[in-house]
Amino acid sequence: MGKNALVTGGSRGIGRAIAERLAADGVTVALTYAGDEAAARETVGRITADGGRAFALRAEFGRHGDAAALWAAYDGLGLDGVDIIVNNAGIGLPSPLGEVTEEGFDQVFAVNVRAPFFVVQEALGRLRDGGRVINISSGAARLAMPEILAYGATKGALDTLTLNLAKALGPRGVTVNSVAPGIVDTDVNAGWLRGNPEAEAHAASLAALGRVGQPQDIADVVAFLASDAGRWVTGRVVDATGGAGL
Repeated sequence: MGKNALVTGGSRGIGRAIAERLAADGVTVALTYAGDEAAARETVGRITADGGRAFALRAEFGRHGDAAALWAAYDGLGLDGVDIIVNNAGIGLPSPLGEVTEEGFDQVFAVNVRAPFFVVQEALGRLRDGGRVINISSGAARLAMPEILAYGATKGALDTLTLNLAKALGPRGVTVNSVAPGIVDTDVNAGWLRGNPEAEAHAASLAALGRVGQPQDIADVVAFLASDAGRWVTGRVVDATGGAGL
């Protein structure tokens, strides 16, 4: 029986790289997008052109009932359960302490923490024994970065969720891990990173390996955890920052 995966936020950036890598490994991938349908269709097209199987689902996180609506749409694809859940969808909140609003605080926690919680809860009857849950965290969860402190707090909460889910789902042979990227060359960072040699050099200097991360760097870590080779790793935060902060 082939494996099925759900990758939230899988139309661009890290999510796209994860979806493409899992599909290359023979997994049928359902990827979600919030608003950029063209990017989602492009990602599905790239996967199918390479011989894989993928579907795109529109899912807007941050509202009550979002996870239930997503899984109802997933069920409509005719897939028999799910083996791999990658909670990648997330939003930032680049505001220092004095500028964080209550609305912004609530929204970033709703998307980055509440949504993954209920995505997993709603999946319990669909998730096969021996499955995988992989949460995309951030190096910001363990570094003091006051300019994005609310965002960092959401990723710290996500890591705590990972720890507890690993204990709760372990009896079913399900592993649960976080992957924590550092600075990655994606569209989200393009405005300040791409075409700015000084910014790129500074970002590269923060990593022990001396370069900016690429989406494929993160996707390869996720693919390992999703594979049988990652069967004995659970409840961990896997640092994928290239050694930032060492």
